[in-house]
Amino acid sequence: MDCRHVQFCVQNEPNDSCYRDINLHQLQELFKVTAFWAQNRCLDDLQIAIANSKPVVTAWDGDRLIGCARATSDGIYRATIWDVVIHPDYQGAGLGRKLVETVLMHPHVNRVERIYLMTTNQQKFYERIGFEVNSSTTMVLFNQPVSQEGLPVAAEVTAEVAAEMTQP
Repeated sequence: MDCRHVQFCVQNEPNDSCYRDINLHQLQELFKVTAFWAQNRCLDDLQIAIANSKPVVTAWDGDRLIGCARATSDGIYRATIWDVVIHPDYQGAGLGRKLVETVLMHPHVNRVERIYLMTTNQQKFYERIGFEVNSSTTMVLFNQPVSQEGLPVAAEVTAEVAAEMTQP
């Protein structure tokens, strides 16, 4: 398949010539057709994940979202790549590789010491890009969300702590 017309965009970058808002409905549908591990992601959670990721790289065929990858990073020591997906109709054309390489070249990721990712079935794909199997750091905590209702926001906590610190 000739994919030269596919456009890659780095979300929320002021210098990106391809600024597009991610259509969360399209992203949700893309996950449903490509990722067994993301079948039940709701729109609100997707919005939070995208908002807390940098970079978010998308691939577009016209107005159709056909690929996405995102990362989180401290900018110097560690980064993690998340949710690399390409629509099945476009797989095998090098688009997944370009998504990952675009994430890796982003200034928020390209200086970090170690870049992690999790994959179930695509080890060979990532090894061709340069990733290595690393069994020494594999741990996971299946965290149980705690209700945040009624808790003060960080600014309120900071103000309270500051007030306590200034009292004799």
